[in-house]
Amino acid sequence: MAGPKANWKGYIKFGEVSCPVALYTAASSSERIAFNTLNRKTGNRVKREFIDSETGDPVEREDQVKGYEVENGQYVVLEPEEVSAAVPESNKTLKIEAFIPCSQNDTTYFDKPYYLAPDKMGTGAFLLLRNGMKKEGVAAIAQTVLFRRLRTVLIRPHGKGLIASTLNFDYEVRSSEKAFEEMPDLKIEGEMLEVAEHIIGTKVGSFDASTFDNRYEVAVAELVKAKIEGLQAKKNPAE
Repeated sequence: MAGPKANWKGYIKFGEVSCPVALYTAASSSERIAFNTLNRKTGNRVKREFIDSETGDPVEREDQVKGYEVENGQYVVLEPEEVSAAVPESNKTLKIEAFIPCSQNDTTYFDKPYYLAPDKMGTGAFLLLRNGMKKEGVAAIAQTVLFRRLRTVLIRPHGKGLIASTLNFDYEVRSSEKAFEEMPDLKIEGEMLEVAEHIIGTKVGSFDASTFDNRYEVAVAELVKAKIEGLQAKKNPAE
């Protein structure tokens, strides 16, 4: 059986050492139930069409361009070749810029995780990096061009390999100050704190993702199954 398909292949470089690696999707929504939009009257799928907001006429693909709104109804137009020219060149290298203590990882900045594994002949150098990071308790900050964008990546030891999480840029993460600015500065101590400690103590558990219950997905799956069974019953009525 063929193994998983890599999303990206290149090299990881730390100091003067480098080795070929591959990125594999670690989290995907492809297993979720997906719906198509249909015409209720005919049962046929509908298709999307781009319409000029003023004339109401359909706009063909070759006439569609990117535009940035500078003020109400006024746009600057960016041609496809201009947008392509802004995409940074890729040298296919995850260059480690720094190693940081794992305790400094701020999960607020985490975007999407990928498994990072050695590709072909790079196992020795890869294991050197993984084992060294495990021993020192550190994560690595690296940069490379992924999917046409310059991305910063946080790399951590994970199982037999590494896990690389793309990071949001600082301007993409909202400050927590406004969310908490109206929270009163109360001092909780004594019996009240003991009550909280007791409740926490009675609910101690361990992280097990297999116990997470997606009730919506289960309910929709059961609904779809019932609909299919009903359709089959109509096609094959009992004698």
